[in-house]
Amino acid sequence: MTNMTNTTDETYEQSLDNIYANLPKQAHGTGERFEIPKFELFAEGNKTFLKNFQVVCDKIRRDKTLLMKYLSKELAVPTDLQGERLILQRKINADIVNKKLEDFVTRYVVCKECKKPDTHIQELGHGIKQLICEACGARNSIRG
Repeated sequence: MTNMTNTTDETYEQSLDNIYANLPKQAHGTGERFEIPKFELFAEGNKTFLKNFQVVCDKIRRDKTLLMKYLSKELAVPTDLQGERLILQRKINADIVNKKLEDFVTRYVVCKECKKPDTHIQELGHGIKQLICEACGARNSIRG
């Protein structure tokens, strides 16, 4: 009887090993496929240059004018778009700028219901905009 149990245990263990070996590999990271990007910036004189502004806009799938206006208003600083980078007309700490980017993503990118970034903004007219989730179908009014 012990011999039979041993074989059954080995077969079971082999089956488990085979199953685990054939499972899809998980990506390293937080487990989320979307991570909020960070601005790469440098200061020169009284100006702050966001080198990867266009890249960040592409990653969060938002129009650069919307993000530019948001940063200008939130940081109370004039902005200037120069090619793929944004110039803030004041010296600003990187942590502050990246925190404002996180706030923007929370407000204008991530769905309020399912917390996924698969959204787009639809203008309804008269300055009214809606954040529409492509994952769960939720619709939320947004200002700005």
